[in-house]
Amino acid sequence: MGGFFGITSTKECLADVFFGVDYHSHLGTKIGGLAAYDPETGLQRQIHNIENSPFRTKFEHVFEEMRGCSAIGCISDTDPQPLLVRSRLGAFALTMIGVINNAEELIEKYLSHPGCYFDAMTGGRINSIELLSALISQKDSFAEGIRFANEVIEGTASILILRDNGHLIAARDRVGRLPVQIGRSEDGWAVSFESFAYQKLGFEDVRDLGPGEIVEITPDGLEQLSPPGTEKRVCAFLWSYYGYPSSTYEGVNVESMRYRNGAIMALNDKASRTADIDQIDYVGGVPDSGTPHAIGYANQSGRHFARAFIKYTPTWSRSFMPANQNARNRIAKMKQIPVTELIRGKNLLFVDDSIVRGTQLRETVEFLYESGAKAVHMRSACPPIMYACKYLNFSRSNSDMDLIARRIVVELEGEEGLNHLDEYADRGTTRGQALRRAICDKFHFASLEFQSLKGVIHAIGLPACELCTYCWNGKE
Repeated sequence: MGGFFGITSTKECLADVFFGVDYHSHLGTKIGGLAAYDPETGLQRQIHNIENSPFRTKFEHVFEEMRGCSAIGCISDTDPQPLLVRSRLGAFALTMIGVINNAEELIEKYLSHPGCYFDAMTGGRINSIELLSALISQKDSFAEGIRFANEVIEGTASILILRDNGHLIAARDRVGRLPVQIGRSEDGWAVSFESFAYQKLGFEDVRDLGPGEIVEITPDGLEQLSPPGTEKRVCAFLWSYYGYPSSTYEGVNVESMRYRNGAIMALNDKASRTADIDQIDYVGGVPDSGTPHAIGYANQSGRHFARAFIKYTPTWSRSFMPANQNARNRIAKMKQIPVTELIRGKNLLFVDDSIVRGTQLRETVEFLYESGAKAVHMRSACPPIMYACKYLNFSRSNSDMDLIARRIVVELEGEEGLNHLDEYADRGTTRGQALRRAICDKFHFASLEFQSLKGVIHAIGLPACELCTYCWNGKE
């Protein structure tokens, strides 16, 4: 998916933006980029591939080549960015979080006039940031252009622009699926996906942008260019998985939500007797994002929390770095170091943040049994993922059939089963129990349960109508 960060200040700010962007490294592994504005030099930019090396190592010499009192940067899992653009609106740098699903249609409808062309990427695909800049430049102002782009784009686009006068323009996507948060210091303002990134740099929280809201920011203040809309659909997966533990979105802290979520799962297990909790020796999380859910489960269930295996992260901090799936699986397996005293002969219950394809989870369970586990029970901190996300570029699948829950449904009932996905997600139905048994058989779980949709919404604590739960129930 990715994240962005920017500052406009009365003082040199490139070092702060460098660290602010680096704090978004948990959101992407492909591209890192920085752009800065200096009155003497103008707009500057650097982009580097970060697939095999962290952001900070690729940009450690940037201070010798760039400077500015205004700067933006991004971590991206999609296209190279930020881009430098010159258009009827002037020169500017642009970065985006999200995905454009109807790129070809947009080009054909709005940008196919004579003389209009784009640089083609591998396979003839267009850089989505370049397409976005062309859409914005169709109109006479940034505010009009951003509103137009968000109206015609199918997908999601949260936008950060650095103008050639040092001003920042920040825009949250039309229904607020992703956060855009504003901070302030005595020297200027910051814009960030993650609020802790600017808090660590001495900025204090001001507010979140509302859905579709557009603001222009200078070192002296903030001007609203377009008010927020009334429809809100914040991605619920923010709290379940990819949000950083210290992050707070819409007033709800990620770590606290995960504790509540785990506690709700433990209460559900006690009520349903899915497994005899009293026979569990240790509760643990599938590191790292499953761990706080497991802490909440352990605290509520009264069973001891323990880390039966540890991830070795000094050299391979992210198992999804390599592009090749076999390499990712091998690295994931090599990272798992057992604590055999906590595994051998033990009944273990693990909580994972989600079960998407199941490939690495199968390897984890095999590794635990090879290390002497007596039984491995599994819990997913979110409901069965039945629909590939079409709004974000994180944990996206190319096909719904990449998802383990979907595949099991078709194995059990053929195409007819797709008409009953709500039943398969529900632990209380015959189809729901069949799904769980089939996954247990495939992955050798002693038992399996998923958090309910009601449970995860309760743990977040926001109204259901303000959350995007498409990947679980297919509702937009």
